[in-house]
Amino acid sequence: MTAASRPFAAALWMLGAIASFSAMAVAGREIAAELDTFELMAYRSVIGLAIVVAVIAVAGRFGEVKTQRAGLHLLRNIFHFSAQNLWFFGIATIPLAQLVALEFTNPIWVAVLAPFILLEPLTRWRVLAAVCGFFGVLIIARPGVVPLEWGHAAGLACALGFALNTMLTKRLSRTDSTLCILFWMTASQSVMGFACALPGGMTMFSAGLAPWVVVVGICGLSAHYCLTMALSCAPASVVAPIEFARLPVIAILGLLVYGEPLEVWVFVGGAVIVAGNLVNVFAEQRRARPAAS
Repeated sequence: MTAASRPFAAALWMLGAIASFSAMAVAGREIAAELDTFELMAYRSVIGLAIVVAVIAVAGRFGEVKTQRAGLHLLRNIFHFSAQNLWFFGIATIPLAQLVALEFTNPIWVAVLAPFILLEPLTRWRVLAAVCGFFGVLIIARPGVVPLEWGHAAGLACALGFALNTMLTKRLSRTDSTLCILFWMTASQSVMGFACALPGGMTMFSAGLAPWVVVVGICGLSAHYCLTMALSCAPASVVAPIEFARLPVIAILGLLVYGEPLEVWVFVGGAVIVAGNLVNVFAEQRRARPAAS
């Protein structure tokens, strides 16, 4: 059975990804009451590393940890570590729905930067996606109408960081396995987290916060695993529209848990960004068909 013939399986995996991302957002905001983002990333990465090492040990796949591309792993994880810190900062400072909507510019950054990093062509559809993303951001942030906060800048910056991470991951996946990438991600970001947190004094989280820290550690892995599995079951043109369901889910979660209002401009701007993404996704699918035939 081909990947394209399993949309139902892809949808189930995407439900897992959406649940994981949503749980991580709530847990991240709860943790912000005691820990800064560097401390949170340190604890999250250690938990993730323990899980990855356990999986490798049980599967007997220690040989996959070896890599000939240590420099590329380091560069990828610098971008991912920075983006994830910005994401957790945004979670604590602006409404959840606004952050997720701004985060949706990630694929548009990929479309714009891929010609320079992956040497892929800059098509008119990628330019159109970038334009849609720009106008979508203006609709969400509404500069001059509502005050802009550092959280909005963090949302855009984390999307750029995640885009760079995505492209470098694509390059690494040509030679290294998923387990190898996850191992070096959790190992290097554990070091980065403690290195950034220790100079200011490392805070030990309270017993009441421990479950939230564990949630972040587990969901940080499960979200990306579910997304990867979804993409293995169906093409991006099927998976992408399901991923965008994360916006209404997180908006309703923000309303129920934190009393955040459902702002129409967030949904309008998010829809414009999503439209740009979908135009590019379907254009890429059409362009790839002749090459595959």
